[in-house]
Amino acid sequence: MNTLQRSKQQALAFLLGAILVGGALGFSAGRVMPRKAHAGGRQAMYDDLALSAAQRGAMDSLLDVRNCQMRAIMKPMRPQMDSMKKAGRDQMLRLLDATQRAKLEARLAEANTRNSRDKNNSSCKS
Repeated sequence: MNTLQRSKQQALAFLLGAILVGGALGFSAGRVMPRKAHAGGRQAMYDDLALSAAQRGAMDSLLDVRNCQMRAIMKPMRPQMDSMKKAGRDQMLRLLDATQRAKLEARLAEANTRNSRDKNNSSCKS
């Protein structure tokens, strides 16, 4: 295996590791932080920072561009990530009893609805 191929594989492994760690941290933070902090999303952050209307508009633009760039970078890896996510969820579900499984599945459905809504509201050009 040549050095360039090995470097590419190492970079991909690092990126996937970072994504998994980020997901785990995000999940953990979601469990620890109060629900109210997530409810407003950007607007809650803007309110907390007391941003002016001009600052809010500029911040919206910056975050939208960043999110679109991140989606474009992640798009080629999405099928592999989805496969890993499904395998992990299947393993988690096997650990739970019927009541716990139903609760987790409801949470996952809620997250999928929220993610679908976010994707549909995306300003990214496809």
